Amino acid sequence: MWQWENATAGAVAGFATVASVHPLDVVRTRFQVYDGRGSNLPTYKNTVNAILTIARMEGLRGLYAGFYPAVLGSTVSWGLYFFFYGRAKQRYSDYGKKNLTPSLHLASAAEAGALVCFCTNPVWLVKTRMQLQNPLHQAQPYSGLYDAFRTILREEGFAALYKGIVPGLMLQVSHGAIQFTVYEELRKVIANSRYKGTRVDAQSSGELLNSVDYAVLGGSSKIAAMLLTYPFQVIRARLQQRPGNDGTPRYMDSFHVLKETARFEGIRGFYRGITPNLLKNVPAASITFVVYENVLKLLKLTTQKE
Repeated sequence: MWQWENATAGAVAGFATVASVHPLDVVRTRFQVYDGRGSNLPTYKNTVNAILTIARMEGLRGLYAGFYPAVLGSTVSWGLYFFFYGRAKQRYSDYGKKNLTPSLHLASAAEAGALVCFCTNPVWLVKTRMQLQNPLHQAQPYSGLYDAFRTILREEGFAALYKGIVPGLMLQVSHGAIQFTVYEELRKVIANSRYKGTRVDAQSSGELLNSVDYAVLGGSSKIAAMLLTYPFQVIRARLQQRPGNDGTPRYMDSFHVLKETARFEGIRGFYRGITPNLLKNVPAASITFVVYENVLKLLKLTTQKE
């Protein structure tokens, strides 16, 4: 019933999220791919040091490297995600005739995550590569979003746009499924505890909560999903690095990343960049859900009045 409203609210939420915390995303990506073995990235001591070093060496442009693909990717991803998620929930609930169980929330989120991953992987690949460009980079840097796509297609072919698709799929499906299932179930718990004696379902609970509730729910669900799925982000980022000047990629496939990271870095290697990731994504998730829920309410009210 609210398909285009879900997509619009999700897109607005995605844009607001990226615009507010992008420098932390740059730091996160650089930490993720730094394995201490011949990297052309400078060594950062911690998150604050990374931000200061990038600002000093590369200026504001470095802190906002890959901003345009990040905005495009996040806006499109959240818009599509909420659209596909809303459609899946409608279908599984028989169009509002029955309440959704946690397993059906999980299935809805997993389905939406897989569809979004196929649609947006090329954009995330370009974003990752642009964020890794720095004064020490050997290859000719991409001058922008269009130049990056054109250069990748010319030098590596269409298949290169889907590097990291396997861990990306695992990340999108599992992360979104965990996050949205936790979000939906916590939302019902809070609404039921606040309105004791009244059975509140996931659909009506959205009308009973405020922006503070959405911020807490968004941040809490993000932490749960992130801790369980973060290694997939590291694997994807390492696969999406630009090949060397001889055209040889640093990692051949997901198993190669898994084996090399475990061998040289141990479990810690799979959680590189987790600090800036938490600093970026917990408040970002809160912003996303606050914006999404409020824009959705506004659009519903506008539609009802018309």
